[in-house]
Amino acid sequence: MVRWTSLRLRLVAVFAAVALTAAVSVSGIAYWLNRDAVLTRAQNSVLNDFRDSLQRNAASLPVGPTCESLNTAAARIGGPDTYQVVLIDTTRDNAPCAAPSNRDVFTLDNVPEQLQRAVNTADGKDHNRYHLRWMRISIQSHPYLVAGARINGDGPTGYMLKSLDAERKDLNSLAWSLGIATLLALVGAALLAQAAGSTVLRPVRRLGEAAQRLGEGHLDTRLKVSGTDELAEMSRTFNNAAEALESRVEELSAREAASRRFVADMSHELRTPLTAITAVTDVLEDEAEALDPMIAPAVRLVVSETRRLNELVETLMEVTRFDAGTAKLRVDEVDVADMVMACMDARAWVDSVELDAPRGLLATLDPRRLDVIMANLIGNALKHGGSPVRVRLRKEPAGTGPGTGTGAGADGTSNGDGDVVIEVSDHGPGIPEDVLPHVFDRFYKADASRARSEGSGLGLSIAMENAHIHGGDITAANGPDGGAVFTLRLPIRPRSTEDDDERDGRTNGPGTSGTSGGSGTNGSGGGAR
Repeated sequence: MVRWTSLRLRLVAVFAAVALTAAVSVSGIAYWLNRDAVLTRAQNSVLNDFRDSLQRNAASLPVGPTCESLNTAAARIGGPDTYQVVLIDTTRDNAPCAAPSNRDVFTLDNVPEQLQRAVNTADGKDHNRYHLRWMRISIQSHPYLVAGARINGDGPTGYMLKSLDAERKDLNSLAWSLGIATLLALVGAALLAQAAGSTVLRPVRRLGEAAQRLGEGHLDTRLKVSGTDELAEMSRTFNNAAEALESRVEELSAREAASRRFVADMSHELRTPLTAITAVTDVLEDEAEALDPMIAPAVRLVVSETRRLNELVETLMEVTRFDAGTAKLRVDEVDVADMVMACMDARAWVDSVELDAPRGLLATLDPRRLDVIMANLIGNALKHGGSPVRVRLRKEPAGTGPGTGTGAGADGTSNGDGDVVIEVSDHGPGIPEDVLPHVFDRFYKADASRARSEGSGLGLSIAMENAHIHGGDITAANGPDGGAVFTLRLPIRPRSTEDDDERDGRTNGPGTSGTSGGSGTNGSGGGAR
């Protein structure tokens, strides 16, 4: 469908408007010039003939002629094939006489009074001299030329009526011809505009398509350059910009890949010494009661920091898996309420959290990743929010809520089974409005002066990544009664062969191993509030 805002249509409209204006102007001027020429030629011819015939046939009449002689003279002057005549004079007994050549066609009543007054008005310099006067009139919608003259002195007055139907037909034919020419000019202008539009807009359309491909990530997109005009220069500029962008993206991608490898290698290399350090700290913790009271606090600090460092390394490993795209799901059909209760029970949160989770809501999810999400959300609410902390579980139809993952399965396709919605709310001070857009950013802290916190600053980011890999989403907002509200929305995916393969371990990849309470399970999303 052609859009009224398209450049091609506007170009055609402009060409058509210009052509129409030019054609109408030229046709109008040509019509009026030809009309004036045709009418002038016709009226000059008939007026000259009428003047000569009037002089030949009426000037010789005696003073005070009879009506019969006037009728005879009128018959000689006028005729059915030329024009009709009326001769007017006063007879010898002072009676007016009007002698028409054809009383059924032309009489004195057809002569306008304005013309009669003009004919009977003598020249200002010579009272015996009268001029030939004429007018164009319409009788019963037919055009006529009416003229009159008075013989010098005491001669009769003659009026002539000439039909202009033949000239009108000629002018109508001319008007039709000019109209057809105008229409052909308009069609030609539209075709010319179409051709010009195709020539001009084709490179523009190719440029738009290339820009779209470039925006989709095809950085090797280039335009074929031909010619030396402005469009060719624009294509060269696009190619140069695309080449510079591709080079820059490759450089940034190489840096990012090197950074990811560095983090992954560093985390991997740290696991071996951390394993040994953890074993030593476990022994020290067991023997803490037997140690010198001056040494015991230091031992407990070493044990705590070692565990925190171990959790940070595990979190960094998980982040590198998400960044590299190697994180995969090991799904199973679980009761979501049981999974939430297990998460809370494993961390002794049952007495600190109000749970509203009806049993029997089954969903095909990765249990470990759901445990990571809930541990971060509930732990974040307990750490930064205010009591009571409430967790509500419900099911909603697919596509009814916000978020990029609403109603979508893990493969991004629409899921008609609905969504699992879990809300974690607290009654704390809430989240500042300027912080809300950044709560899921890595290492983000609302208080920049707080150099150290118990969490790694990655917990909420990890939770969001785990939601996305399910095809879901997490949103953060402030409740109407105060406090923060985190809403987790995950699609209920139906069982499929792919799910069974993943559950059997055939698609098991990095990040799928581990027990519940993996990276960030202790509420390591701290720092957002």
